[in-house]
Amino acid sequence: MEPVLAQLQAAGPLAWAAAGAVLLVLVLLLMSVRAANRAARASGPVMAQVAQLGRTVQDLGAGQQRLAGGLSQVSEAQARAQLSTLETLERRLEEVQRQMADSLHGTSVRTTRSLTELQERLATIDKAQANIERLSGNVLSLQDILANKQTRGAFGEIQLKGIVEAALPAGAYTFQAQMPNGRRADCLIHMPHPPGPICIDAKFPLESYEALMAATTEAEKTAAARAFRTAVRTHIRHIAERYVLEGETADGALMFLPSEAVYAELHARFGDVVREGFAARVWIVSPTTCMATLNTLRAVLRDARMRDEAGRIRRELGLLARDVDRLGQRAANLDRHFAQVTRDVAEIRLSADKAGTRARKLEDMDFDGGEDGPADAGALPAMVRSEP
Repeated sequence: MEPVLAQLQAAGPLAWAAAGAVLLVLVLLLMSVRAANRAARASGPVMAQVAQLGRTVQDLGAGQQRLAGGLSQVSEAQARAQLSTLETLERRLEEVQRQMADSLHGTSVRTTRSLTELQERLATIDKAQANIERLSGNVLSLQDILANKQTRGAFGEIQLKGIVEAALPAGAYTFQAQMPNGRRADCLIHMPHPPGPICIDAKFPLESYEALMAATTEAEKTAAARAFRTAVRTHIRHIAERYVLEGETADGALMFLPSEAVYAELHARFGDVVREGFAARVWIVSPTTCMATLNTLRAVLRDARMRDEAGRIRRELGLLARDVDRLGQRAANLDRHFAQVTRDVAEIRLSADKAGTRARKLEDMDFDGGEDGPADAGALPAMVRSEP
């Protein structure tokens, strides 16, 4: 029985099921044997019972052999099934490993790419942050500059200087020009008469403008608007009194506001102040409108220069015409000289031809006194009649 139990333990659940079925058959056989024994004790002799018991034992041995063969067949089939299952599992495990390797490789590539892009973006963010920090420092510096009236005035003058230098040619303007009344203009544009030199003065009513922007209640807004209007009117009056001089400058001047926001607020809500500036012949300009105005003045300067150059060109053309006439006269004189030289050369050539003709005639004469000689040889000069 021990070999059979070992085979059952190695076979698995299916073998145990088969063994259970065999045990059930054995139990049935034992029950039948006991029933036969009881019947033999009751009705037959002992030998019949013994024979019956021998046959039963033989049947049990044959059943045990069949059971052992069946168990061995079941064990082989189960081993083959387990081997096939293991092969299938190995193939699936290899496929899963391959899929996982591909997935890990793709994930690694994507992760590397994402990290590279993240590093580039972080570098860009760091650069932008550095620019923002530098810009913040510049803004703070600008706030410090604008907080002081003197530095704010210098800021407006520097901005005006950059615009003027970009719009007008050198020599057409002067910064901090001394006026006849002793005042100094931030910039003087040298325009021809008319209209004459034009003064530009930079003004920046920042405190009143900031108060106007910060006002929340109606009373604050009214007070801030009054202060802003008063500040601008004061600047207009000062410019009209100091930089519009009869007979010295043009009949108007420019007030430069170095802020587009202040200029826009002034024209949007304080049109009466702008009209007062027009009446006082003070034109309010921002950086943009100042550039446009200076370009217009540049065109006027160009036209005036062209007129001056046209007068010079006319004068030079008159002188050139006289020089051309003089050159024509001298060319005529030279032509007459050439004609006289030509006639003289022709006469010299004629005289040379005559002299050559006479010389040839002299060569043809017979100076030996022959029969064919000349009849009056004594008429020739002695020098001609002598032998050469």
